[in-house]
Amino acid sequence: MKKRMSTSISSKTEPKRQRLFTHRFLPMIALLSAAFFIGSAFIVTDYKERILGWGSVMVLQYARPKMCETQCRAYGSEALPRGIISEISDLEMRPLWGLQNKKPKLSMNLLAIAVGIKQKESVNKIVKKFLESDFIVMLFHYDGIVDQWKDLEWNDRAIHVSAINQTKWWFAKRFLHPDIVSEYSYIFLWDEDLEVNHFNAKRYLSIIKKEGLEISQPALDPEKSELHHPITARDKKSTVHRRTYKVIGRTRCNENSTGPPCTGFVEMMAPVFSRASWRCAWHMIQSDLIYGWGLDFQLGYCAQGDRTQKIGIVDAEYVVHNALPTLGGLAANKVPSPSSEPDGRSEVKKQSFIELEVFKNRWKRAVKQDNCWSDPYEQSTKKTAVNTHIRR
Repeated sequence: MKKRMSTSISSKTEPKRQRLFTHRFLPMIALLSAAFFIGSAFIVTDYKERILGWGSVMVLQYARPKMCETQCRAYGSEALPRGIISEISDLEMRPLWGLQNKKPKLSMNLLAIAVGIKQKESVNKIVKKFLESDFIVMLFHYDGIVDQWKDLEWNDRAIHVSAINQTKWWFAKRFLHPDIVSEYSYIFLWDEDLEVNHFNAKRYLSIIKKEGLEISQPALDPEKSELHHPITARDKKSTVHRRTYKVIGRTRCNENSTGPPCTGFVEMMAPVFSRASWRCAWHMIQSDLIYGWGLDFQLGYCAQGDRTQKIGIVDAEYVVHNALPTLGGLAANKVPSPSSEPDGRSEVKKQSFIELEVFKNRWKRAVKQDNCWSDPYEQSTKKTAVNTHIRR
C-alpha cells in the first residue's frame, strides 16, 4: 500500500518538475543560446575584419614601394608628407603683421649686382633703370658699407646682403640658389662699373624672348669700353649677333665655328640667364673658386640647346664697361705707402689665373671620371683642335 502511494506521488510531482523547468530554465537557456549565437557572429565578423585589415596593411606595405618608386623627393624631405613640402621660395619681403598685399606680382625678373660705396652714383643709375621695369633688386655689398645707401629713394625696396671682400660669384653661389630665384624668368648678374645710358631693360627682355636667347648680355660700346673679347663688341647694324668673324689668337673665327671664343659666348661682367639656364649654371659655380674665371667658356652646356643659337649679344641695347678695379684696391680713407705687402690688385689678378687653371683641371677630371655623361660638343671640339693644329 505504501509502495503504491509513493509511486503515485512521484508520478504526480514529475510533471510539475517538468513544467517548472520549462517555465524557469528553458527561457534562460534560450536567451543564453541567442546571446552566444549573436556574440559568435560579432566575434567572427571582428576576426574577419582583423584578417582583412592586416591583409590590407600587408598589401599596402608591398604595394607602396612599387607605387612610390617613380616619386622623386627632395633630399631631406623623405620623412615628410608630400603636401607639406615647400620646395621653392622667392625674394619678396613680407610684413611683420597684418594681411599681406594681394596685388598680382609684377616683378618677375631679378637684378643682382655686387656693389661698393665708391660706385654709388653709377649703381644708382643702373638700379633706377631696372626698377622702372619692375625688377626685384638685390645688392651684394662687398665693402660692408650698407647705411650710406639709405639716402637713395629706392633703398628700402632693395635687398641688401653684406660680406667683406667677397665677389659676385661668391654671393651668387650662396644667395641665388635656383629654388630661391625660381620665381624669376631672367636673372641679371651684373658688375657695378657699367654705364646704362643706352640700355632699356624692358626692350632688352623683349628682344631676348623673341630671339630665344637663354644666355645673353648687352653689347659693349667698343669706342668707350675696355674690350676683353671681340664677340662682345656692339654691331651697329644688328639687333643681336651670335658670333664673331675675327681672328682671336690662333683661332680664325668663321661661319663654321661652333664654340667659344667665336660663338656661344658671353663675358662674365654682365650675363643674363633664363630660369632654366641659371639652374644649370649655378651648379657649375665652384664654392671655393670666387672669381668665376673659366665659367664663360663652359656656359654653352647650360644653353638648353644649341649654344650657337641660344647664346647671343644684344646690340640694340648696349652698355659701356669701364673695367674699374674694385676688389683688392685701397679703401677710400687709405693712402698708398711703401710697404713690403703685395699690391692688392696684382694679387687678385694672380689668384684669378690660379683659379682658372684649377677650374679647367676640374672640368677635365670630371669629364674623364663620369662614365654616364656624354659631351654634346665633343666632335666640334676635336675638329676645332685639328684645324688649329693644321693652321700652325
